[in-house]
Amino acid sequence: MTTGASAAAVSLHATAVIHGDAGVLILGPSGSGKSALALALLARASAAGAFGALVGDDRIFVREAQGRLIAWGAANMAGVIERRTAGLIQVRHEPAAVARLAVELCEHGRRWPRMPDDPDRLTIGGVELPRLALDSSLGVCDQALVVEERLAVLTASAPQLGISLEHCAAVHKNGPAEISPPT
Repeated sequence: MTTGASAAAVSLHATAVIHGDAGVLILGPSGSGKSALALALLARASAAGAFGALVGDDRIFVREAQGRLIAWGAANMAGVIERRTAGLIQVRHEPAAVARLAVELCEHGRRWPRMPDDPDRLTIGGVELPRLALDSSLGVCDQALVVEERLAVLTASAPQLGISLEHCAAVHKNGPAEISPPT
């Protein structure tokens, strides 16, 4: 793992979203439900009044920066995701995210072991991430609920930085707030 911010990008067949303040990288073979899970996570975030945005669908680029995994999608497909039977749709999007969780979907017709011995960590682009293996035969609502539960556990055990993603996005888009000196 490098400590600089200029590590080479790696291309993945994946989908990435921001759910709350966490980037979620969804991996799996074609037809495993990556886009459906991403749309379900975005819908659940919206219903809960939380932040949710697509980073990219089908092709994600990642690189290590200061020990974190930065993920972004293809610029020409910003905000575009495939909804099966409906085609390409436009959704809220952000250009990049720090991935905090890797979700691995298995191909349809195959199942993960019920009590897997696999490690719950996955190394991508030189960065080790918590891994959540999900069975593609589960409904996307069930999958989204499991992802949210894992994110809640990760958030509860992570040190708090004191700056929310929403605050960072507002400052990025609107510029820093003007603060008057005390009189």
